[in-house]
Amino acid sequence: MLIGQKLREIREAKNMSQMEISGATGLVQPYVSRVENGHTIPGLEMLEKWACALKIPLYQILYDGDEPPEPLKLSAENHRELWGSSGRQTHELKRLRQYLSKMNDEERELLLSLAGRMATRQRRKDGEADGA
Repeated sequence: MLIGQKLREIREAKNMSQMEISGATGLVQPYVSRVENGHTIPGLEMLEKWACALKIPLYQILYDGDEPPEPLKLSAENHRELWGSSGRQTHELKRLRQYLSKMNDEERELLLSLAGRMATRQRRKDGEADGA
């Protein structure tokens, strides 16, 4: 089921109007309508506001079923790939994006090259520590 359809079904099941959702989320009513009709796909922050307005956990919008989905069990390798997906790391990535947006292509390339070298150096240090 599409997210917009799901949002409409939950809202209607709770006997709420689009205007009530608008008031509870701070979103304008035409945006609420566009989402419910599938013309706009809301981001995660918007879905969190919607879940709060509907007084339901976010997973009920994103998943079918009555119970929350099982959490993923991540290996250390997968955890490294997901770095930046929460907390302080998310804030750091946001800052980095802001800095990158103010740079030209040459400056961005230089920064990426430097980051690559630093990561390579750290992997070598980690390897030496593991072998010691």
